Amino acid sequence: MRGDLAALVAGFGEALHDAGLPVGPDRGERFARAVTLLGPRSTDELHRIARATLTCRPEQFEVLDRVFDAIFRGYVDPAEGRGDPNAPGMTGESTTQSGGGTPSVSDRPSTPEREVEAPVSTVGSAAERLASRDFATLSADELARLADLMRRLAVATPPRRSRRSRRTPSGRAVDLRATLRRARTTGGHPLRLLRREPRTKPRRLVVLCDISGSMEPYARAMLQLLYCAAGTSRAEVFTFATRLTRLTRVLARTRPAVALERAGRAAPDWSGGTRIGAALKRFTDDYGRRGLARGAVVLIVSDGWETGDPAQVGREMARLARLAHRIVWVNPRTQSPRYQPLVGGMAAAWPYCDAVVSGHSLAAVQPLLDALQGSTPHAAHQ
Repeated sequence: MRGDLAALVAGFGEALHDAGLPVGPDRGERFARAVTLLGPRSTDELHRIARATLTCRPEQFEVLDRVFDAIFRGYVDPAEGRGDPNAPGMTGESTTQSGGGTPSVSDRPSTPEREVEAPVSTVGSAAERLASRDFATLSADELARLADLMRRLAVATPPRRSRRSRRTPSGRAVDLRATLRRARTTGGHPLRLLRREPRTKPRRLVVLCDISGSMEPYARAMLQLLYCAAGTSRAEVFTFATRLTRLTRVLARTRPAVALERAGRAAPDWSGGTRIGAALKRFTDDYGRRGLARGAVVLIVSDGWETGDPAQVGREMARLARLAHRIVWVNPRTQSPRYQPLVGGMAAAWPYCDAVVSGHSLAAVQPLLDALQGSTPHAAHQ
C-alpha cells in the first residue's frame, strides 16, 4: 500500500477517537510500524493490522470495524482487483469472528475498484482540519496526534561563521601552511595556491516560552513542535510565568507526551501569572551575557500580558536585542487583524522584535519557521 502514512495514522486515529475509541500516540506508532513492515496489499490486510494494533479488548472491535468500514468501504488494491498472481496471500478468503461476529472487509459489499491511496487522502483531510484548528481548542489527544505532522517540519536558523575553516578551491584566504607543504613536492616552488574559507554552523536557537494560564495550550503546542521538529543540539528551552525554568535537558531524548509531562513537573509555575520583564532579566543576567544569547536566534512565545512593570519589559528587551542575532515573538493574539500592541508588555517589546507572528495553529507555523531564518519581516511592516 502506498500513500501518506502520517496522514493515515493521524486521520484514522481522529476518526476512532470521535467514535468513542481513544487511540493514544503509542498505539498510533504501533499501527504505523506494522503498516510499514507488513506493507498491506488490500483493505482486508489493513483491517487485520488495525485490529491487532489499535484495540486491546474484543468489545472494541465493533467500533473499529464501523469506522474502518465508513472510511475504507469499497476500496481495493489494484493487484487484488485484477487477481494479480503476485499479490501476496490474498485469495478472497474472509476473516470472520467465531460465533457469527462482525464480518471482515472482504465479506462486505464493495463498490467499483479504486486504489488504496484514495482513502488515505480522505483520512488526510481530517488531519488537515486538525492542523487548521487553534491550538487552544485542541485536547491532549488531538495535540498528540499532530506530532506526526510536526515531524515533517524543520526548525532551522541562519548560519554563522565558526572559528574553524575548511579547504576549498574558491576560498578567499590563502592556506599558507598547506601551500608550502605542497611546494615540497615541486622543488619548493608553490605552483598552486591552496585556499580556505570559514566553516559555518547553525545559530543557536533559544526559546523563552510563557506558560501562564492564558498561554498554557499554546505553550504545550510550541514545546511539542520544538521537540518534534527542532532536531538540533543547539536549541535551548526555557519556560517562564512567575519564574524562569530551564527545560533543555528535560525535553531531550523522549517522546513528546513524556517530554511535556516532565516539563510540567519541572516548571512549578505552570499555568500561573506572568512576569515577562523579570523573566527576561533573569535570563539575560544568568545565561544571556555568559554567551547563551550571543549571536543566537531568540524565540519568545507569549501573549504579552504583563502583571509587572511593562517598562521593565522594554528595558530587558533592549538588553537582549544587543546580544541576540534576531528576536522572533510568537503571539497568538496577533491572528486577529484588529490586534494592535498599544499598551502593556507587548507594546514595550514590539520595537525590539525582528518578527512577530501568531503561530496559533499548525497551519500558521510556516511564517514562524520563515521568521526564524530571517525571511519574514516585522508584523508592523507587513
